[in-house]
Amino acid sequence: MTWKSFHSRGETLRAVIAAADDRRDGTLPLDVDGVAESFADELDLLGALQLRWHTRLAGHVERELSRQPFDLEDAVVAAWHATADELPGVLAVLDHHRAAPPDRPTAEAMARATAKQHALLAMSAGRASAADEVAVRVGAAIESRARATHRPVRAAADPRPPRLLNRLRAALAAA
Repeated sequence: MTWKSFHSRGETLRAVIAAADDRRDGTLPLDVDGVAESFADELDLLGALQLRWHTRLAGHVERELSRQPFDLEDAVVAAWHATADELPGVLAVLDHHRAAPPDRPTAEAMARATAKQHALLAMSAGRASAADEVAVRVGAAIESRARATHRPVRAAADPRPPRLLNRLRAALAAA
């Protein structure tokens, strides 16, 4: 992969994430410009979204553990909440493909990724010492707790100042 194609793939992935966040319907945004050129197939795109979710979750876990190192499980739950708030469309896509995978390779990939996520949650919470079946079960329980206690935050308003024309329209409408 060349440097240019690497950046193009990254830009396309950001556009896919933005589309997923806008839609939040769980469908894989295959209609985004550049998807067909940047990703081999649906599973490749889904894998990139899964990797983005996992790395963002791991980063939030590290941050939360440094903030509140005494209640590890609460820190892990807070990290899951932060990741879900940051990537709500990605979470919806991953949940949809976990619940209804279109084919066997997708089902297997989602099962492996989910097990790794659960092991990460359990080990980060100090409830497991190895990525084994016990860690996967404990991590699943932690994720269930995180989902049950999650209260999604609304997306922030556009930080850009309104354009002059939009401000004039708003002023005229208010008059």
